[in-house]
Amino acid sequence: MRLWVLLSLLLLQETLPHVLGQPGKSKHPKELGENKLKPVNKKVKPKTPKMKERESADSSSKSQSILTQVMDKGRFQKLAATLSLSAGQSIELRCKGSNVTWNYPSYLDTFKNSRLSIKQLDRYGQLILANSTAADTGEYSCWLQLCNGNKCRKDETKTGSTYIFFTDKEELFVPTPSYFEIVYLNPDKPAVIPCRVTTPSAKVTLHREFPAEEIGTDGTDIIYDVKKGFVYQHPTSDHKGIVYCKAESQGAPQISIKYHLLYVEVPKGPPSTTIAASSKRAEVSDSIHVICTVLGEPDVDVNFRWQYPGQESERPVLIQNIWRLINRGTGHTTRISKSVLLVEDFEARDAGNYICIAQNLQGETTVATKVELN
Repeated sequence: MRLWVLLSLLLLQETLPHVLGQPGKSKHPKELGENKLKPVNKKVKPKTPKMKERESADSSSKSQSILTQVMDKGRFQKLAATLSLSAGQSIELRCKGSNVTWNYPSYLDTFKNSRLSIKQLDRYGQLILANSTAADTGEYSCWLQLCNGNKCRKDETKTGSTYIFFTDKEELFVPTPSYFEIVYLNPDKPAVIPCRVTTPSAKVTLHREFPAEEIGTDGTDIIYDVKKGFVYQHPTSDHKGIVYCKAESQGAPQISIKYHLLYVEVPKGPPSTTIAASSKRAEVSDSIHVICTVLGEPDVDVNFRWQYPGQESERPVLIQNIWRLINRGTGHTTRISKSVLLVEDFEARDAGNYICIAQNLQGETTVATKVELN
């Protein structure tokens, strides 16, 4: 009887947890690290790259601006196409890269190591301009140089540029070193009257001195570019004369320097050159001179080289180069460039061919004449 009671109690102990809804202990304990969450059948969408990542990948081959302005408290600001600062302020620009080249208004070369400081550091190039003036207005740019040995080239994908206006209510026009400037009007290229302003919002007009009148800008043949000045897109001889610019900005109008517009019409190409000697025959102890003459564009420089009989024996001669502008009477202006070679105390070794080589950007021309001993 006792045995039956014991068996009944054991059976009741075994079945009671199931009746109460509590699971019994597992015979096999859960292994360490086994997921306690039940698996769920859920569709997972593939991740798409963020827009920034895609944009950076697409633009990796495009130009990247490496130019920044150093602000207060170590902050940096990427520069827009233009920037306006008050004259007197100092500015620090930086360009990322270990080999940076800078471009800035050529006027500032006068102040290198005083107002203008340019340094190359390990990771960037630095340009600091102190005590700025209205004359410092202009374009500031930089680029990374790629070098292979002694050969370097500009990295077109890593550049930076901004045009900075240093505003000064007393100087609406960017100051120039002269009070009068010549502008050549060439029929096959635009001409610029460079009356640039220091305040981009200034109202600027162009005026003719005689007859006194304002020259209208139609946005086609004559346009105004705040970074350049007035641009004649298709110059003609009708545009020649003396002009000036007037600017107004919250005060009395100011007048620029005067510009003399000269119309030019000469053939393009190597120098048009002639040569002539003061005498074809010379006596011993005579003095002779040989003149090499070039007619060309007023703003195109000409370089001269000479070859003459006594050159190898280092015969002393005098060479003088001169040029001047002439008006051809039809409103056209031409530049006459001359090189004069003078031989004093003519000797037998001076007899022979005198050769002049004239060179410009389009090429060179060689002419010769002969001087004999009488």
